[in-house]
Amino acid sequence: MRFAMRILVFAVLAFAAGCGSHWLAPFGPHRVSAPPNQLLENPLFVPIADRELVWNQLVDEIDDYFKIEREQRVQEVGGVLMEGRIDTFPAIASTLLEPWRRDSTPGFEKLHSTLQSTRRRATVRVIPRGGGYLVDVNVIKELEDVNRPEHATVGGSTLRHDGSLVRLEDKTQTGPITLGWITLGRDVSLEQQSLVDLRSRLTNIQPPGTQQH
Repeated sequence: MRFAMRILVFAVLAFAAGCGSHWLAPFGPHRVSAPPNQLLENPLFVPIADRELVWNQLVDEIDDYFKIEREQRVQEVGGVLMEGRIDTFPAIASTLLEPWRRDSTPGFEKLHSTLQSTRRRATVRVIPRGGGYLVDVNVIKELEDVNRPEHATVGGSTLRHDGSLVRLEDKTQTGPITLGWITLGRDVSLEQQSLVDLRSRLTNIQPPGTQQH
């Protein structure tokens, strides 16, 4: 994260402090979500038997947040429906300066991703269940682990003594070196947002061939 961007963000927040608690809303698309005390169940039961309809809507929803790495569709094998799965590539989280991206939910998550280097990845399971499917959305949030702060005054050649292995083959690199990513846990807010949107997509929808004329 560039220093100039952080200065800009702090200036924006300082201005926003006197403008009301809802000022941050423009930094993210307005989404209709469930109240905190009425969170959707995860896995979410979708009472639709058409597996192609459910799968296509789910893929279209997940694609709004992440680039999909692999799909394993729900398939019928020997008369039994087998579980489907979607895995995504890790995506660097969007910041306050990227309001068009939806992977960081408005509020704390968008702010945190602006001040820290984070990323997310998702795994979605589609489990056949009598009369429909259970959709299990799992979004993992990770924090970048670097060998030193971006603008630290300590010399770049100083070795660490905390057990972290830092390779120094690239003598031209002057900035921090990424050592890996630290798992912060699940991003429940993004899981809920995707489930709310998926439910909205599949509510009052008629499968192809059933429309009334």
